[in-house]
Order: sequence, then C-alpha cells, then structure tokens
Amino acid sequence: MTEPLDWAQAFRQVHIFANLTSTEVDRLLREVQHTTYREGEVLFREGDARARLLLLRRGRVELTRNDVYGDRRVVSTMVRGDLLGEGMMIESVHSTTATATTDVEVSFLHRDRVLAFLGGDDGLEKRMLQSLLGEVVGRVDQLLFRTTGVTHAFSTGRTRTEHDLLGDGEVQAEAYFGVQTLRALSNFDIGGVRLNAYPNLIKALAMVKKACAFANRDCGAIPADIAQAIADAADEVIVGKLHDYFVVDVLQGGAGTSTNMNANEVLANRALELLGRDKGDYERLHPNNHVNCSQSTNDVYPSALKLGMILSSQRLTDAVEGLIAAIDAKARQFANVVKMGRTQLQDAVPMTLGQEFSAFATSLRQELKTFRRTRDDLRTLNIGGTAIGTGLNTPQGYRERAMQHLCAITGLELTLAPDLIEATQDTQGFVMFSAALKSLAIKLSKICNDLRLLSSGPRAGLGEIQLPPRQPGSSIMPGKVNPVIPEVVNQVAYRVIGNDLAVAMAAEAGQLQLNVMEPVIAACILESLKILANAVVTLRHNCVEGIVADAEQCRQFVSNSIGLVTALVPVLGYGTSTEVAAEALRTKQSVADVLKGRGLWNADIEARLQPERMV
Repeated sequence: MTEPLDWAQAFRQVHIFANLTSTEVDRLLREVQHTTYREGEVLFREGDARARLLLLRRGRVELTRNDVYGDRRVVSTMVRGDLLGEGMMIESVHSTTATATTDVEVSFLHRDRVLAFLGGDDGLEKRMLQSLLGEVVGRVDQLLFRTTGVTHAFSTGRTRTEHDLLGDGEVQAEAYFGVQTLRALSNFDIGGVRLNAYPNLIKALAMVKKACAFANRDCGAIPADIAQAIADAADEVIVGKLHDYFVVDVLQGGAGTSTNMNANEVLANRALELLGRDKGDYERLHPNNHVNCSQSTNDVYPSALKLGMILSSQRLTDAVEGLIAAIDAKARQFANVVKMGRTQLQDAVPMTLGQEFSAFATSLRQELKTFRRTRDDLRTLNIGGTAIGTGLNTPQGYRERAMQHLCAITGLELTLAPDLIEATQDTQGFVMFSAALKSLAIKLSKICNDLRLLSSGPRAGLGEIQLPPRQPGSSIMPGKVNPVIPEVVNQVAYRVIGNDLAVAMAAEAGQLQLNVMEPVIAACILESLKILANAVVTLRHNCVEGIVADAEQCRQFVSNSIGLVTALVPVLGYGTSTEVAAEALRTKQSVADVLKGRGLWNADIEARLQPERMV
C-alpha cells in the first residue's frame, strides 16, 4: 500500500472521537497538522512527553527501547494507518523511541490544540476521556485473550456466525480468526504455548501466503485485487501486526492444519477490511478458496516451519558470535596466567588460563559452522506439492512462481525440492538441524561445567577464577554466592537435548506420504532456538564478561603440583621421574625439593621445570 491514507476518514475512527458529534469532530479535524520525516529521522524519543497523537499516512516507523543489557531492541513496527502517542490526553511519556525506517508522511493532533478545542468544557472532556477508557478496557481484554486464550475475553460480547464442515459456529465479532481456529482452541488446549510465542513462525506463514497469493494472481487462479489484499494483510503480519490472533496451541493434531487455518482466517479477515468489507464476509474473500488457493497444509506448514527456523536462528548465531568474542577477550586477558591443566580431574601439565579460554572459543566456532550448514539445508522447500507432493489443484507454472516470489519476499536463497513427493514426507532436515542445536547445547554445557569447577570454593575448591556475583546463594548460609548463570545454561542444555530426542522420535513416526508429527517437531525446535539464544546471551553478559582470574591461586597450584615432573622424562627417564613424583606425593614436598635431596638438581633441570616453558 503506497498511496497515502485518507487522514480525515482515519481520524474520524480514532477512539477519542467516538463520543463527539459530527460537528465537534469537524471542528477538531481543523486542528490536524501534517508533516514528513526522512528515513532515519526520529519522531520522538523514549521519555519525551506524549504531546501529539500521530497517524501514519505512509511509510514505516520502528519503535525501539533499550533491553536489560543496554542494547537497542525493536519493540514494534508501525505501518500505514497506525496511531502513535495515544496517551497524549493523560500527559504521559513515551516508553519507546520512534524512528522512520522509510520516508514517512504523518498527520498529527497536538495536545495544546485539543485543550484549546475543549475550552474548559468539562462535559466535552469527560466524553473524550470516556472513549479513551473504553479503548483501554478493550485492549486489556485483548491482552487477556492473548495470554489465556479465553475466547470471550473481548468487551463487546458481539459475535458473528461462520460455517465450516462441522456446521455453524459463533466467533466474537472483533476476532480476526474464524470458526476453525475456535475449534482448535477447544481441541488442543495442551501446552499453553500459542503460535504468537514464536513471532518468526507467524512471519514465515505470512511470507508463504503472500508468495502464494502473487503466484495465484500470476497464473490467473485468483483476481488481482484479492491477491493484493491478501498480500497487504500479510505485510502487516510480517511487521508484527495481528499476532495476538495467532492463538492455536503449537502442539496439535492434524499435521499443522489448525496452524494453517489460523493463518488463512486472520489474513482473510484483515484482507476483507482492507477491501472495505466486514470480517466474515467470505463470499467476497474466503480463507480456503482464496488465501489457501493452490495450497495444502502439507506444503505450506513445513515450508513455513523451515523459514521460521531460519529466521529464528539469526538471533542464536548472533548471540553465539557475541559469546565467542567475549571468550576471546578473556583469553587475551588471561594469556600470561599460568595454571595447571587437568585430565580426569587430576593434575596433568601446566598451561595458561588464556589457552583454556581460547579452546572454549574454538569449540564454539566449530559448533557454529555445523549449525549454519544444517540451517542451509532448510532452504529446500516443497511449495506447490499440495497434499502429497503431486501438485494436485495447482495451475501450470504455479510452484516456480511461488518460489520466485518467496525468494524476493524473504531475501533468502530458497530452492524447490527436486522430488516433491519425497520432500512432503521427509523430515530429515529438521532432524539434522535439531541435532546441531543439541551439539551446540552439549558444548555450552561442558564449558559451563568447567566454569563451575574452576570457580569452585571460594576457599575449599579450585578457585582459579571468580564468576561475577549475581544473587545471594542461600536462604540459610550467609555470604554464599552460587554459579547461577552456568547452572541455568546447563539446564537449558538438558532441555535442548530432550527436545532433540523428541524430534528424532517424531521423525521416525512418519508414515507413507506424510509425517503428521511435525507440530511436535516445530514445538521442540522453536523452543530450543529460543531458550538457547536466551541462555547464550545471559552467559555472555551475566557471567563471561565479568570473570576475574586469581593468578596467585593458579600459580600456587602449579608450584605444588607433581605434574611438573613430566617435563623431566626426556632427561631422567620415566622410571626415575616416577620415583620423584611418588616421593613428592608421599612426603608432601615440592618436586624441586625432592630433586635437590636426590642430588639431581642442576641448571638444565631448573630450566625444564619452569612452567612458562612447558606451556
């Protein structure tokens, strides 16, 4: 949608105008001003007073705020028709920063002009505030719906009647989903984790639907205006709109049909609005006949899953790269801290703490390489295969056009599977991707085990490093601080490992031309991507970056270790070296003292026993 919005009509529908007469609205509209912002310009900053009600007429605006680590994160993307600064009537402040990501046209109403319009008329002000209160109540109801799934959580109580295979059903009038989504809410109240817990999956579904709409338009399967309305609705979903209405449980029977129909219904009803029609007017635009045209759950769902996983993986790869950089920095910082290496929890030979941390970073780089390779395998899709891969009900050239559009929409290099029948039943790409997640989790858990061991004590353990204290460690033992960050990463790793087992079992359960267990594959992999990325972020910020070495403790362990005798084998032989080690252990002397007592001490021996030479 590139044409500017009719600002006057849009303002007439703003909630604070609801209780005004048409004459009053006309007067207030005369106070509306217009302006433009160039790409990159800031409309307002976090903490600024909400002094304007802004209506986006064209372009996009990103709302961002700093997260707990001080990084700037996108909260929402606002598009044509969206309002900003709705709290200007109650003199609040902005909780986000708004930045134009394209050239933007804005119409706005300043609070000072609204106050002048009110002119001290308490009754008029009361009517406007009542409208604002009604909008707040409605949004709280929608929040309740999003978090609980309670289907009657909207304030008006109005419904519309929809029909499907099983008969008529009543759907709340405000909802963008339809009767099939409503049935799924009743059938699959399982884990309480709804589709909107994974925004990238919803974006991927919308991307697939948009690509299919354009392909159907190109092939003459649906009218151009219908295709454009579906695409425009999909664009809104892609930038984060309407996610509250993607509400079915991630765990579901039906091989993902409930997820596909939830997407079809939301896009259909939003597209109807864009065409100037009411939700549920399926004679004009139908969830199955139009949004799902030339498609089946069996090609849409796995393709969207793969895209959603690719999109979700970016945060994990960024997080792991950040962790590697933090570990590398510690490796450089600890390059000259000599310590004892250990095998089987026993003294081995000297090394540096920097070498130990450098090995952590190297192992994570190896895992990241494998993870990226398996992620690339997800780029092969079965779009156009429909029910079992034969392409039933698709027009000539549809699948190729759908893939072309999908590549353009996603910006990804995607390919069509060479054998769509095989691709429709095969889930091995998910298996290998999940296995790479498991392998990364195992490596992270091993690193965290080492951090907990190296920081054990502080006085009755190794105590070679100190982890940053993050919380009191005991409700009964004063002064105790526990390694809680490595502990939580360990637990995340166990969950990811368990998820991988579930993925393997689900993949094995496929039968004939379809694997109906893909929803549990989706639930496991999407959860693993999410919690593993979160775990890596907290490991970096709340642990690794604050690690301090106890160089004196490390040096003391080296000086007292009998492992130093290993360096003497080339000159004393294995037998004599063993005798020296055994005597040092038995008498609790240093290796140097035993050598001196045996008359074996000389300049060459002294040089060989220098830990710095051994590392």
